[in-house]
Amino acid sequence: MPTFTSKKYHPSALQNTLGARYRRSLSRHPFLLFGLPFIGTILAGSFFLTPATALRYERHDRKVQRISQEEAMGLGRNKRKVDLNEEYYRLAAKDLDDWEQKRIRRFKGEPDGIL
Repeated sequence: MPTFTSKKYHPSALQNTLGARYRRSLSRHPFLLFGLPFIGTILAGSFFLTPATALRYERHDRKVQRISQEEAMGLGRNKRKVDLNEEYYRLAAKDLDDWEQKRIRRFKGEPDGIL
């Protein structure tokens, strides 16, 4: 079996191609030839995608209708109007003096708060 030489194979026809020249110069100037175009692509994409995103949200906003607070609460035309003062006094008029505190059963090993 023949042994392979440690000499790298560089055909002279492929040394002057655009890719070979780029690879050689990339090792000398990595940021200039790789980092700067990458960052530039990201920034350009950001500026080009901003109007497209704005258009998307504007179209969505046109579809969404503004509804009143009563419609949001589910009150129709046949329902009574809700007044906060009236509801407060109606709830305050209930007899709240005869309630009794009841303890619930706790899970096994859970503290029940009794000292």
